[in-house]
Amino acid sequence: MALALGVIVLVAAGFYSQRGAIAERMMARLAPAMMATNTLASLEDGLHVTVCGAGGPLPDAQRSGPCLAVTAGERLFVVDAGTNGVRNLARMRYPIGAIEAVFLTHFHSDHIDGLGELATLRWVQGSHGQRLPVFGPDGVEQVVEGFNLAYAQDAAYRTAHHGEAVTPPAGAGMQARSFTPRADGGLTTVLEEDGVRISAFTVDHQPVDPAVAYLFTYRGRSLLISGDTSQSSVIEKHARGIDLLVHEALSPELVMIMNDAAVATGNAGMARITLDILDYHASPVQAAATARDAGVGHLLFYHIVPALPPLPGAEAAWLQGVADIFSAHTLARDGTVVSLPANSDAVRVHRHRL
Repeated sequence: MALALGVIVLVAAGFYSQRGAIAERMMARLAPAMMATNTLASLEDGLHVTVCGAGGPLPDAQRSGPCLAVTAGERLFVVDAGTNGVRNLARMRYPIGAIEAVFLTHFHSDHIDGLGELATLRWVQGSHGQRLPVFGPDGVEQVVEGFNLAYAQDAAYRTAHHGEAVTPPAGAGMQARSFTPRADGGLTTVLEEDGVRISAFTVDHQPVDPAVAYLFTYRGRSLLISGDTSQSSVIEKHARGIDLLVHEALSPELVMIMNDAAVATGNAGMARITLDILDYHASPVQAAATARDAGVGHLLFYHIVPALPPLPGAEAAWLQGVADIFSAHTLARDGTVVSLPANSDAVRVHRHRL
């Protein structure tokens, strides 16, 4: 017994002493397969939403800044570009160079702060000779201009280092594609081609103006992304009968716990903010009521506020009362995927490991 134990210890010590070389050999074997993996190519025809960021402005271990990847057939779009979103997409083996366009719901920092990195990675990985189209309501031009200016020197360095074949100068940065949403809440078509239609409409996120939601349709399937908004009859109107409603939500009860803590600790700024944010977000129960009244197929919660601590029951507390109103719902984490196969009624939910 002692001899066997000694042998085990020696073998373990040998493996430990060679762990670097072993890891290097394993990486050499795994790298080709990892680089060849393309999640986009593995998706069946239809509409798919992949949550690359399920959170809001505050750090959350399970949820990065707001970011949604929408796949329609073989086409890949991104709605909002929050912190860490594009890195999550890369971890899920989506081809970043295949991103065709970004659609911004509004210009709050948590929805745009990953935009420069996303555009850069898309340019380099796809060797694009044309800038990334960034669609958004009026004002998107200023956002894009600012990012292009901030990243101009970085782009020049990369072209000088990698050459124009890999990093063509004409493809660096972004190109703004602005539109003016209708004041009456009606739909404005911002892209329509190859069976894909993407429409926008105004939502209520005052004093943030403009703020829009996006409606995607493709091969008999439909999904609506709310962006940041209070509960709204216009969302219910445009969500009527759709397959998937992706709706932001804020738990007033949990935010008021934060408010109580801020008051108790003398944090005047956080005390004010946690009161202010209550009036321009929908609650989980309100979003569920919208889904129920619109008769949607499934409700996916994202832009989860506040950030949820890693405590048993935290998600249940956030969802309190939702199941009584609308049972077909999912609380998103980074990596959540909802698939809507073409010309069917199926709704499939799964999650990538990150």
